[in-house]
Amino acid sequence: MSKMSTDLARIALNGPTMGTRWTALFHAEPGVDPDPIRAALQAAVDEVDGQMSTWKPDSDLMRLNAAPVGQWVAVPERLRHVLGLGLEIGRASGGAFDVGMGDAVTAWGFGPEAAAPDGIRAAMEVPRRPAHEVLEFEGMRLRKTAPVALDLNGVAKGYGVDRLAETLRDHGIDDALVGIDGELRATGLRPDGEAWTIAVEAPDTERRTPHSVLALQDAAVATSGDYRHWVEVQGRRLSHTMDPRRGAPLIASPASVTVVARTCAEADAWATALMVLGAERGADLARERGIDALFLLRGDDGRARASAVGHLFSVAPGAGDQTGAR
Repeated sequence: MSKMSTDLARIALNGPTMGTRWTALFHAEPGVDPDPIRAALQAAVDEVDGQMSTWKPDSDLMRLNAAPVGQWVAVPERLRHVLGLGLEIGRASGGAFDVGMGDAVTAWGFGPEAAAPDGIRAAMEVPRRPAHEVLEFEGMRLRKTAPVALDLNGVAKGYGVDRLAETLRDHGIDDALVGIDGELRATGLRPDGEAWTIAVEAPDTERRTPHSVLALQDAAVATSGDYRHWVEVQGRRLSHTMDPRRGAPLIASPASVTVVARTCAEADAWATALMVLGAERGADLARERGIDALFLLRGDDGRARASAVGHLFSVAPGAGDQTGAR
C-alpha cells in the first residue's frame, strides 16, 4: 500500500557546483538519513564539473583543448556523451549551437579571465568552422582536425541536472525535482499526485518575477536569456550567449527562450540554439523538429510578449499566464 503524502518527510538538499548551486527536492519516509544522498549528489555534479569545466585548468575538457591538432585524446565516458550531444545539436541547428566558441567566451570576459580587447578582435576575425566539422570520434578517443577551443557551458549544467536525477533514482527515489541555476528536471509526481509546478521567469534584469507557470512531469526545462549574465560595452549590455557567425555576443535576440525536453542537457542546448536563431528562424526549426519552446520577446513598452511552439505550451501574453506540460 502506497504511503499517503502526509506520511512522507519533505527533504530539500543543495550544494555548490559550477559557480552556483544544485538543488534537489523529494519526499521520503520519516527517518531516512539524507546525508549519504547529499554526498552522492555532490559527487555526481563534481564529476561533471571535473570533466567539463573551463574554469579548472586540469579538467578533461581543458586537457583536450590543450592537445595539438590531429592528436587522438582519450576522454571519459560522460564527456564523450556530452560532446557527442553537443555536436549532434550543432549539426541539427545548422551551427547555431556550437561547442567550439571557447575563444570568444573567454575573450569577452565570460570565462575565468577578464575581457581582453585583443582577444575580442581575434575571436571576431578568425575564420570559423563549427565544432561538428572539426572534431572526430573513434570510440572513446577524439581529435581536432583544425584549431578549436571547446566550451560546454551551454550544455554541461543541463547534463549536471540529469546526473542529479539519475543519482536519486539509483537511491530508489523516482519522484523528485532537481536543478542547477534554473535548469530543472522533474521525475514522477509530487506526493499529492500532481505534477511539479515551476515558474518561468520574466526577463527582468532587476528582480526575479514569474512570467508563467509550468507543470512538469518526467521532463526537463531550461531557459537561455539575455537578462542574467552580460557585459557592458560602450554603454550597451551584451548577452553571454555567443553568435557563432560573429564570434561575439548576440546583438538582437529574444529576451529568453525556454525549452522543455526529455533530458535537461537537450533542453539546455536547444534553448541556446533557438536563442541564437531568433524568434522566427528558431520557431521554424522548433516546429520542424517537434521541440516545445516558449519565446519571450520585449515589446516597445518593455513588457514581455510570448510566442509559443509545440503542444506543451498554451500561452496568452502577459504575466501570470498558465503554461501546461504533462
